[in-house]
Amino acid sequence: MSQRYAVGIDVGTYQVKVVVVESDETQRDVLPRIIGTGMAESRGLRFGYIINGEDVTRSVQKAVSIAQKASGVPIRSAYIGIGGVSLDSVVSHGTTLVSRADNEVTEEDVRNAMDASERAIPKTEISNKKILHPICLGYRLDDQPIMGRPEGMKGRKLEVKTLFVTCLEQHLHDLMHAVEDAGITVLDVHAAPLAASVVNLTKAQKIAGCVLANIGSETLSIVVYENNLPLSVAVFPIGSTDITNDIALGLKIPLEDAEKIKVTGSHGREVSKKRLDEIITNRLRNIFEMIQSHLQKMSKDEILPAGIIITGGGSGISTIDDLAKSILRLPSKVAEIAIKTGNPQRPIIKDASWSVAYGLGVIGTTDTGLGEFDRDKHPQSFSELIKRIVEWVKTLLP
Repeated sequence: MSQRYAVGIDVGTYQVKVVVVESDETQRDVLPRIIGTGMAESRGLRFGYIINGEDVTRSVQKAVSIAQKASGVPIRSAYIGIGGVSLDSVVSHGTTLVSRADNEVTEEDVRNAMDASERAIPKTEISNKKILHPICLGYRLDDQPIMGRPEGMKGRKLEVKTLFVTCLEQHLHDLMHAVEDAGITVLDVHAAPLAASVVNLTKAQKIAGCVLANIGSETLSIVVYENNLPLSVAVFPIGSTDITNDIALGLKIPLEDAEKIKVTGSHGREVSKKRLDEIITNRLRNIFEMIQSHLQKMSKDEILPAGIIITGGGSGISTIDDLAKSILRLPSKVAEIAIKTGNPQRPIIKDASWSVAYGLGVIGTTDTGLGEFDRDKHPQSFSELIKRIVEWVKTLLP
């Protein structure tokens, strides 16, 4: 058996998106193709928080049903993306003494250093939160930085710098409960910005240094990369809905008309293009100034060679990349994706708002880790192949 299937579910504030992907184990250099998608209006969420779990469950059920019918694959388990304003990250350091008498660093020493870095997180930063991803950013052995793995090297003191991606524990529990109530087993939960980066960013961009900004309906999520590692994840309570509201107030028109003007640029009524551009620009400026402030706190402002890559439902606004370039003083572009599908009616999906769900599916078929996956290649071993076949068979069992 050479095919492997995985399902990604992105529960957003505006829409629930479900993607079913199929990978061919004999074609390891090719991204999985989409064989089915499902989408439903989200209900019961605000700013990524679950307000009404039953409404979320119904939205998930509807989207899953559509994806299941489109793909012909029974959906019983999935990888879930979590966003919302509770998503955050913190960097911590841990130190341990090498345990062996000959001073050779072992896997146990690495685990001890990672555990020490987790214990060193300030309580105010971790209270009521759950760690989603502990990501090693670098090691030092006897105060000297080292490249790659420390195992096998010799020294007395091992230090590790770790990025911990966190979210509110209650929010995570509510999300998993809502999805499982829809009849779906949650295989794993990943931070939505990291999942999106799997398909929106190249390895070259991650190595050089960049920021991926996902402008959703009610939230702005960003992830900063350098040396192929995520340095920071953050979410802000602002999104494209704020632009719609500004247009409605500024032009004194109904919300429905404001949304159409934002998306298409026209509505059939006479509006001042100068005034419209002014309204949209002011809100986008607010968004990019938030990103600029975050980069300044990291001392990464104006020094990311690959610049800012903009994705999400709000990325389709014209001239958004020019404004980002002007404010951040960085190279800027709107994310471009071309996802191959098995549907002859829609052979390619170019809508970047599917990035999170598709990225989750890719993660599910590769198991290479968020920090290591290159969207151009994903090598795997024979033992990993057997493991995946077993997991896929399990999804077909009643």
